[in-house]
Parts: sequence; C-alpha cells; structure tokens
Amino acid sequence: MSPETTRDDLVIALTYYAPYVSGLTNMARDLAEGMAARGRRVTVVTSRFDSSLRREEEINGVRVLRAPVLTRLGRGVVSPQLVRLARSTMARAKVGALQLPMLEAGAIAAGMRTPIVSTYHCDVTLPPGLINTAQRVVVDASNGYAMRKSAIVAVTSEDYARNSRMWSDIEPAMAIVAPPCPPPPPGEPSYRETDGLHVGFLGRIVREKGLEYLVRGFRALPDEDARLLIGGDFTHVAGGSVIEQVRAAIGDDPRIRLLGFVPEERIGDFYASLAVFTLPSVNAFEAFGIVQAVAMLAGVPVLSSDIPGVRQPVAQTGFGTVVQPADPAAITRALQRLQTDPPDRAAGQKAAHEAFSVSTVLDAYEVLLDKAAHQRRAGR
Repeated sequence: MSPETTRDDLVIALTYYAPYVSGLTNMARDLAEGMAARGRRVTVVTSRFDSSLRREEEINGVRVLRAPVLTRLGRGVVSPQLVRLARSTMARAKVGALQLPMLEAGAIAAGMRTPIVSTYHCDVTLPPGLINTAQRVVVDASNGYAMRKSAIVAVTSEDYARNSRMWSDIEPAMAIVAPPCPPPPPGEPSYRETDGLHVGFLGRIVREKGLEYLVRGFRALPDEDARLLIGGDFTHVAGGSVIEQVRAAIGDDPRIRLLGFVPEERIGDFYASLAVFTLPSVNAFEAFGIVQAVAMLAGVPVLSSDIPGVRQPVAQTGFGTVVQPADPAAITRALQRLQTDPPDRAAGQKAAHEAFSVSTVLDAYEVLLDKAAHQRRAGR
C-alpha cells in the first residue's frame, strides 16, 4: 500500500490522552472520535504517561501512538520522543493539530510543512516560585511560537482569548469553536439521599477548581437535608490533588459526600440526582469548563465563577448564575436563589443543545481543517 493511500487526514498531538480525564483531553478525544466517525483517518500522538498503557492501539476508530516518558515536571511530563513521533507522523498528514498548552509544541511546529491548527485551551498557571516561573516562561514561548506557525488558532471563546497573556499570538489567526459536549445518558437519581437541595461538582480535585470555597459556601446553608456531592479523581491527578485541604474544609459536616471517581456508566445517575451543578473555579487556568455545559445538557442549572471563559456557558444560555471567584458568601446566596427561584430546565437544556451540540461543533471544526489544508499563511 502506498504512503499516500495511508495518509492521515488529521494528526492530533497532545500531552495527555484517554484514559486520562480532563477538559482538554476530553475535548481532544471527542474531536478525534467525531472526525473518525465522519470517515476521516485520525491519529493521536501523546505521552505514555502510564507505563501500563500500550504504545499503539486503536480506540473508537482513532489510532493512538504513545511516546515513553523520561520524567515528570509539575503537571506535565518530559518526553523527548514525543517530539520525534509527532513530527514524523504529522509530516505524512493533511493537517496537524496541536492541543495547547504543551511544552513540546514549538519543537513540533518548527519547520513543519503540514498545515497546523492549534487549539489554545488555557494559560499555564503555576504556584509562585523561581522554578515554576521559569517553567511557565518556557511553555509560553513554545506555545507562542507554535501558534505563530499555525494556519489557524482555535479558542473556545473570544472572552477567554482576549484575557489571555498569549492574546498577541492568538489574535492574528483566531477562530472560535466551542468544545463538543455530548449529553450524558439518562439516569436515575440514585445519588440523591433526601428531598433537600442537592448540589454537585464533577472534575479533578485540584487547586484551581476552588472546591474549598464551594464547601464553605455550602456549609453556610441551614438546610439539614441539603447535600453536596463532590465527584472526581484525587488519586491519579497530574500535579497532585488538594483533597486534604478539601477534607479540612468539610470538617464534621455530615451532608457532604466525597464520591471519588464517578464511572462513565454512572454519570447519568449523578446529573439526575442534582438540583444545581457548580464550577467554582478560582483562576484563568480553566478556559471554558466543558463539564458545566454537559450539566446543562442534562437539564441541570449551573453556578459558575465570573472569570473569562468559564462564565460563557451561563452567559450564552442564561441557564444558571455566576459569582465572584473565591467568595463563599456569594456561593451561599447564589445556591439559595437557585433553590427558591430555579430557572426553566427545558428552556435551558434547549439553549445548551443549540450552543454546544457535538454535530454543530464538528461541522465548525471540519471547516477549520479544510481551510487549513488549503492555505499557507505567509511567513508562518
């Protein structure tokens, strides 16, 4: 078989891919599998962040290649072979796609003749410190170079992009494409314990999610029948989790449940048990928050933080409310308002479908891929 007949339509490079779970990896997975389902030949090049994973396999029609990891650095991994593997695979593709932020992005993009679509998800945010500052500067430089070499830079919202420290690199080739958000399957309210207000969170138990503030805001509710259900992995999290800080904030409140990782087959049950979903992020590490759009698609209103990008799903649909980040009192007041005056679930669910449906997003992404395949940006 000739190389041309096996040429990939799309090669996506990113640090973490399934079975790792995050908003970035989920978006990349949904795009890869969505394009494959539409008849495109798709390969994902990623790190072998877990040595038990296979170096090559096919997942739902997508070929996945994993490069070995040399060491770990904060939330990321160091994988010199990832650059070589991504470049060689991308060189034979019609279009390459980089999921940023990514330490190796600049090295992958350098001199690449294959047109590249970069998706910039969020700025790297690290705790203060000389080493972390140096790491951020290096990653920013790599991502900025990759975006300048890209035919198109996709972002989930202009709101976030304009507030990003990478705006000057994003703006010249910016295209706005919302993340594809598949609705969860129907479920039974099996996590519900009482008739009281059930509030939920689902995601990684990490600092930027602001869970300590959510816990404190919830604890101020006087309703003994209220429940706070916190779902998410805190044992295998890149960069480490803040589960001990969350437990300290919970204290002796018997109304709060730490569920751990919620398996895929129970996601529908989780959302069916909620009256309000929350995304109390505290900084701009989060650029959109796919999980809140998924909650809306399940008919659950959202309380989220008023920060660039994260506020967009509520702004676009009106299905929920936003509060100032890191403000437990504001969270308490918002939960009480949503309990006494809940928004129309059917209308909110319909608005979310119109804004974030998978088919709409895949249509828009296909336009970007075809545009990139037929254009060469002068000097990029």
